[in-house]
Amino acid sequence: MGNTCSGSFKGNQFEGYKKTCSNSDYTNLAPPISPTKTANTMRRAIDHQAYYVLGHKTPNILELYTLGRKLGQGQFGVTYLCTEISTGIEYACKSISKRKLICKEDVEDVRREIQIMHHLAGHKNIVTIKGAYEDPLFVHIVMELCSGGELFDRIIQRGHYTERKAAELTKIIAGVVEACHSLGVMHRDLKPENFLLVNKDDDFSLKAIDFGLSVFFKPGEVFTNVVGSPYYVAPEVLLKCYGPEADVWTAGVILYILLSGVPPFWAETQQGIFDAVLKGYVDFDSDPWPLISDSAKDLIQKMLCSRPSERLTAHEVLCHPWICENGVAPDKALDPAVLSRLKQFSAMNKLKKMALRVIAESLSEEEIAGLREMFTAMDTDNSGAITFDELKAGLRSYGSTLKDTEIRDLMDAADVDNSGTIDYGEFIAATVHLNKLEREEHLVAAFRYFDKDNSGYITVDELQQACTEHNMTDVLLEDIIREVDQDNDGRIDYGEFVAMMQKGNAGVGRRTMRNSLNMSMRDIVQQSRKMEYPQQSFPVSVLPMPPQNVTEEMVMECSLFSGMLLVYNAIWLNHKLLKDSMNT
Repeated sequence: MGNTCSGSFKGNQFEGYKKTCSNSDYTNLAPPISPTKTANTMRRAIDHQAYYVLGHKTPNILELYTLGRKLGQGQFGVTYLCTEISTGIEYACKSISKRKLICKEDVEDVRREIQIMHHLAGHKNIVTIKGAYEDPLFVHIVMELCSGGELFDRIIQRGHYTERKAAELTKIIAGVVEACHSLGVMHRDLKPENFLLVNKDDDFSLKAIDFGLSVFFKPGEVFTNVVGSPYYVAPEVLLKCYGPEADVWTAGVILYILLSGVPPFWAETQQGIFDAVLKGYVDFDSDPWPLISDSAKDLIQKMLCSRPSERLTAHEVLCHPWICENGVAPDKALDPAVLSRLKQFSAMNKLKKMALRVIAESLSEEEIAGLREMFTAMDTDNSGAITFDELKAGLRSYGSTLKDTEIRDLMDAADVDNSGTIDYGEFIAATVHLNKLEREEHLVAAFRYFDKDNSGYITVDELQQACTEHNMTDVLLEDIIREVDQDNDGRIDYGEFVAMMQKGNAGVGRRTMRNSLNMSMRDIVQQSRKMEYPQQSFPVSVLPMPPQNVTEEMVMECSLFSGMLLVYNAIWLNHKLLKDSMNT
């Protein structure tokens, strides 16, 4: 399942943009569960009917496979290495927690992802599904193991990179898009992270993964639900009137990054990125573009055409002279700066994520005393965890009009351990007043956490120790230093650390931060500081980014009654910002 959060655009910044299509929101999903049917009803149905999600009984996965180490964790479950008992062949197994499937839409998402993976089976550059299994607690999707790493990481490791190599990779990506479209599937979440290598030795073993946002489509059908990731989203998606042409735009963004190391539409905030996407200006003047072939730039311009009707189709991309067999893409090495930028783009904000965890975990008991009372008030059954129904009741009792699906979005964002409930630690991490995370004393304490020898600088060795403590592996430490190190002395001083903490990040999707990491909510806070909200007297919040155990957030230091109101208001505003900004 992909990075998603439900949302739509509103606001003055989009006045003047006219939609030429129906306002109806096309979807292949079953209607959402009625608000009168509680989430517990759905959970009971799921827990007591092993066939509910897949529609039929399946063999016990543990009789067929041995589950091994964890490969990754997303909002709905965990991906494990698994071994087929009969053959000894290794696969990846994505285990989706059924407790997280609160409404019919969630169930249909899982079903559709599996259906699409089966539908696309057989293409050499699309990950192969082995099978799907279900037990009372999980849906397990067993698929081809891609152990060669991400596309960008492979490019960086090679160290030598040419236009011809970029053309070969683009041909693979465009071929995946063409295959999907020819079979009536729109991917909707193409990005470098969703292309993995089967093995490290074969650059052409590239596989498209993660079809959690993909949908079936028919020619001429219009989609309006806003999905995707900020750097890669097409303008018509932001305007809520799009079709499969949006995948070609996204492939064009990937090509631009492959040749330059930076996204074509860049800004310090999420809103700035969206504004740049809507303006559609593509920079071909800055380095390294003067050294890039005209044919490559011609292809990018035609893929990043703001008018979907005039944009190249995936098939036309494959026929372009720069792409096709014996094409004109030169074989000379690209500027080394491109590799450097790719490294920075890939390693972005890992230090900041660790720092936010450190700050949230270091807050004193006095600073969170009021939040404990709020938690106790919402935890009506004294179980030590807030259920979906308790969260809904707590919000509704203070006048919330959020739909069940919207409340689910909020709960998904706070429930970082995928338990189906919000425990005390998660509640604190999700509701701490933002100003506590940016106070000088907390920034100093966080800096000192990394500066193990109290030298006044964070070094590579100290970062290595911190990464080990936070179970962060495969981190390019030098790249973290390089991104934050403004004076190029090979280390991070306190001023550079503070500048990093105050710099915005970006991330978005259809539902609040489904799966992995690629979504950060920091930009929403930065954006909110620049926006005016009438009668706004409550603090702005951010929701945490799974699978990290901490982040920042909303309210504090108030009476229980007013505190509960502030909790609701802060959550509501955060959700509104997500929806009004396309939404991790």
